[in-house]
Amino acid sequence: MSLATLVRVAGSRWWVEETFQAGKGLAGLDEHQGHRHTSWSRWVTLAMLAHAFLAVVRADEHARHPPRTG
Repeated sequence: MSLATLVRVAGSRWWVEETFQAGKGLAGLDEHQGHRHTSWSRWVTLAMLAHAFLAVVRADEHARHPPRTG
């Protein structure tokens, strides 16, 4: 394995972590403070649905307008 590959893989971990944290904030996964399983279950279901929607919208945007390389 080359040094360039190791650097790319190590750098992608940071990007994945930042994207996950942003997604949690946008979808509201980090805001629930309920004490009952039922309310938590409903909250997480809605938050995950919102996160899935945002992921689909972003993927669609990237398909329509690919990022520039170079």
